[in-house]
Amino acid sequence: MSHAAIRRGSRIIFPFVLSVLAAPLAADAQQAKRLPRIGYLNGGSPSAFEYLTEAFRQGLRELGYVEGQTITIEYRWAEGKFDRLPDLAAELIRLQVNLIVAVGDPTIHAAKQATSTIPIVMAAVGDPVGRGFVASLARPGGNLTGVSNLAVDLTGKWLELLKEVVPKASQVAVLRNAANPTHPLFLPEVQGAAQLLRVKVSVLEV
Repeated sequence: MSHAAIRRGSRIIFPFVLSVLAAPLAADAQQAKRLPRIGYLNGGSPSAFEYLTEAFRQGLRELGYVEGQTITIEYRWAEGKFDRLPDLAAELIRLQVNLIVAVGDPTIHAAKQATSTIPIVMAAVGDPVGRGFVASLARPGGNLTGVSNLAVDLTGKWLELLKEVVPKASQVAVLRNAANPTHPLFLPEVQGAAQLLRVKVSVLEV
């Protein structure tokens, strides 16, 4: 996925963020003008997600929410050490953030376990229903909302594009994260497209 596409996807979550922020604005103005506070929880590192977080901040600025002026953003990064996520989520709750933006399945799980009252906006989640984060896409329920990047129907297209780039390709390897519960959903689409394109697919778990 291109950075532009990711940026567009990031902007989709802004209406969710802003709807949650709207309620505390008036109350905060009466309480020593405390700025609404967003908790941003990510299992990766700032350098790896720099383009994504900048798209997030830019989208907020375009809607009049400027970091340090009209909102405060508390960033917490696990640096790839997912066992740190519960403590980082608890830290955001102690800071009394108005909402938590959680990026990725392990991060969303940690945030969900940490609070049932603070709104959580999910980003980069594969299968929120299958993972038990929400009851359904139409009616999430609870304190979680957001968007899913599950795009099973695009999987066959990826294989078609690869075949266009390398027309003589007869065998393709698919690397699958064995720990990711959403990856098995993509395999039937890959195998179906492979039959039509007369390509042999080898699935390798990493």
